[in-house]
Amino acid sequence: MTSKRRPDPGPIPRWSRPLLVAGIVLAALNLRPALAGVSPLLDQIMSEYRLSPAAGGLVTTVMVVCLGIVAPFAAPAVHRLGLERTLLAGLAVLAAGIVLRSLGGTAELYLGAAIAGSAIAVLNVLMPALVRRHFADRVGLLTGVYVTALVLGAALAAGLTVPLAQAVGAGWRPAAAAGALLVVPALLAWLPWSRVRVTEPPAHRRFRTLLRMPITWYVTGFMGLQSLTFYTTLAWLPTIYGNAGSTPKEAGYLLGLANLTQIASTLTVPVLAARARSQSGHVAAAAVLTAAGYLGILLAPRSASWAWAVLLGLGQGASIALALLLIALRAPDAGTVTAFSSIAQSMGYVLAAAGPVLVGALHQASGGWRVPLGSVLVLLVAQFAIGLRAGRPAAAGPVNPR
Repeated sequence: MTSKRRPDPGPIPRWSRPLLVAGIVLAALNLRPALAGVSPLLDQIMSEYRLSPAAGGLVTTVMVVCLGIVAPFAAPAVHRLGLERTLLAGLAVLAAGIVLRSLGGTAELYLGAAIAGSAIAVLNVLMPALVRRHFADRVGLLTGVYVTALVLGAALAAGLTVPLAQAVGAGWRPAAAAGALLVVPALLAWLPWSRVRVTEPPAHRRFRTLLRMPITWYVTGFMGLQSLTFYTTLAWLPTIYGNAGSTPKEAGYLLGLANLTQIASTLTVPVLAARARSQSGHVAAAAVLTAAGYLGILLAPRSASWAWAVLLGLGQGASIALALLLIALRAPDAGTVTAFSSIAQSMGYVLAAAGPVLVGALHQASGGWRVPLGSVLVLLVAQFAIGLRAGRPAAAGPVNPR
């Protein structure tokens, strides 16, 4: 079948909607395992390669940096290939990066991490655009569906990576490479959609217009700060619990619990928030829940470790769902969602990349977790304030791409 090129996909047939939803869910399942599956294995990786804590933290940081640096290239790729083809290519590159990261020495470790992070950066940008384009009448519901799949993938990777490594008994490499197998069903689901090529106008003029809009900066700030606290949790929560007396398996389970609990928020908060005129109240509640979880870990990490993980999960699940929902809602029109998403996620993830490094450096300098966790609580106050502005409706007309 020959490829077709058309400027606007129009409404997709009703019969194909379930297939498209399935493809979105399968793609979203792959947006976090490559990240969440590293931190439970970090001690083994550092031991084999004789890495310092800072160098070990770079395995995660490299991926998060790529989430920011590569995100702006998603919009030009969509212009040339279309949303669906770009997503398919991103999935293939992701699988290659995961496999490469598990082979060879330190060069392959970091290069594979960079390739996987770059692929995830593009996929991250595309998801809100796909939802707004194909499900404009169900943005809240579909955002909840795909963000739930996103956090489920993170929870499964965080909770099952160590048991899988122990069951296989061949070190950390097979467990780390197993994430590539999860990409295969998503590739198969999106292959039929690659037959239709749907492109967008060039994005550079859209970028200039969006960068002059205050709402772009509010959403970007909220995206970055909530991502910073999330990736700090992802990188260091097992270590924090381990230092408090938990076994590596228990620490991995607690990280998995924090990620799994996010589902309660991601299934409900986007649907409720999308119906409201303002999302500021939802943003405030999410920040408070996240802060309560961090405060509990700071003051009593062992006495109620599961409770703090649950609070973190509820707050961070609501925060990421709201950040992605706001990208879809605050873009002036459907044609600018990819560009708006590129800006918010690019600058947001560059900010987020500082989180694991900053926390690791503060831990090393202070010799404990009180100073780094206290710093995260201060940043949550900033997330609260900026999120209130991002949650307010923006009065903006469509952006003219010409």
